[in-house]
Amino acid sequence: MLARVWSASVVGIDAVQVAVEVDVSGGLPGIALVGLPDTAVQESRERVKAAVKNAGFAFPMRKIVVNLAPADLRKEGPSFDLPISIGILAASEQVNPQLLGDYLFLGEVSLDGSLRSVAGVLPIAAAAQKMGIQGLVVPTGNAQEAAVVKGISVYGFKHLEEVVNFLNKPETYTPIEFDAKTVFDRTSIIAADLKDVKGQSHARRALEIAAAGGHNLIFVGPPGSGKTMLARRLSGILPALSFVEALEVSQIHSVAGLLKDKGSLVKERPFRSPHHSASGPSLVGGGSFPRPGEISLAHRGVLFLDELTEFKRNVLEFLRQPLEDGHVSISRTRQSVVFPAQFTLVASTNPCPCGYFGDPIQACTCSPRQREQYWAKLSGPLMDRIDLQVAVNRLKPDEMIKQDMGEDSQSVRERVIAGRDRAQKRFQDDSSVRCNAEMRSHHLRRFCQLDSTSLNLLEAAIRKLGLSARAMDRILKVSRTIADLAGEEEIKNYHVAEAIQYRTIDRIQ
Repeated sequence: MLARVWSASVVGIDAVQVAVEVDVSGGLPGIALVGLPDTAVQESRERVKAAVKNAGFAFPMRKIVVNLAPADLRKEGPSFDLPISIGILAASEQVNPQLLGDYLFLGEVSLDGSLRSVAGVLPIAAAAQKMGIQGLVVPTGNAQEAAVVKGISVYGFKHLEEVVNFLNKPETYTPIEFDAKTVFDRTSIIAADLKDVKGQSHARRALEIAAAGGHNLIFVGPPGSGKTMLARRLSGILPALSFVEALEVSQIHSVAGLLKDKGSLVKERPFRSPHHSASGPSLVGGGSFPRPGEISLAHRGVLFLDELTEFKRNVLEFLRQPLEDGHVSISRTRQSVVFPAQFTLVASTNPCPCGYFGDPIQACTCSPRQREQYWAKLSGPLMDRIDLQVAVNRLKPDEMIKQDMGEDSQSVRERVIAGRDRAQKRFQDDSSVRCNAEMRSHHLRRFCQLDSTSLNLLEAAIRKLGLSARAMDRILKVSRTIADLAGEEEIKNYHVAEAIQYRTIDRIQ
């Protein structure tokens, strides 16, 4: 007898519907699995056989052929265990096949028949809703994740036997309910607060501008100046994720298998901080079956690269295209996938190998040649893409011992939200732009017009600092953000002057 069960496979962060066709016929007992399965799918033959028996069902001692269609799509992971099990039971007439065409099945089965969570359920649920699938049958651990998607019924089970009972008597079960408002509406707790930072008013101002406009930022200063402490407080002054943004972020984390640690939704903006020994694929994504890297896991959040000059130059060059386009494309022989990567880059580095070049307290021991080689790790095109380049000096003794705290993150966050609201009203007719850093050339011509005084100031800066056209555009974007924070519609010459001073690295080398 032939049975067909619906499942799905994840390609990038998109899902493709997969038909699991099972035929039980006469012949030598055994299971033939076709349809480009990977090793994990091939191994499902033994898991499924043991699970069916230990769950109390009869495993047909006949020839079983399992086809995963479409045949030209590579199938990976253990999520096909459950649909294969149900297909075998349906083909051997142990399950009512009436509902098989209305539901999509996902899950790994243990040898005792219990179900284990799998990765990528959220994007599959979103795709199933568009496919017209009535519902999803998943392990209990994935039920809340799948139920985030509206318009589709989700049933979560702990054991294969429960799934069979559901298919035979569906009227006795109710779908999982997910209250997005209750889960998502909450008071955000800011763990790392800006009030802990003493002094550093210039760097704090740069953080506020970066948060308000989504601008990339680098801190340059000697050891102990507070670069890392400042960078880790950026996420605390960013606006909260909207539900749509949270869904985008959660789908990426679901594919990466990280959502189970965060519940059904990622509710806080991501903050990713990879070590400087990270490889290119771990940063941008990759693998034989492409998976999101750190830059995609930081989507709608912050990517913090501490000790930027310690990263390999070829690894840093991978960042150039995502910083410009907001996504990363990964091509393989059989497929090409695109992962979103709209993040705010925050980096920190010392000004030289010893760390004390330009420090008023301790003298630098590096030669000009050593400093030149040190900065050569950061290419000009990469630095052009960093809008705010800020020098951070060590605190003086009297500043270190003072008890006065700085402004708290909540107060700064309110100004950031007000600035972003002004920008979003400006871009209300263009949904592709959410903050000033994402403006394109036509946006700059329309929203960043300068008077003659500001133009002369900008021209002088370009001549003196040798800035590229891309660096000039970054100055205009930062100027627009500074004007938004000030509540002004027109960009003034003092807005441009402040934006120009954030090209520190163009002068330090």
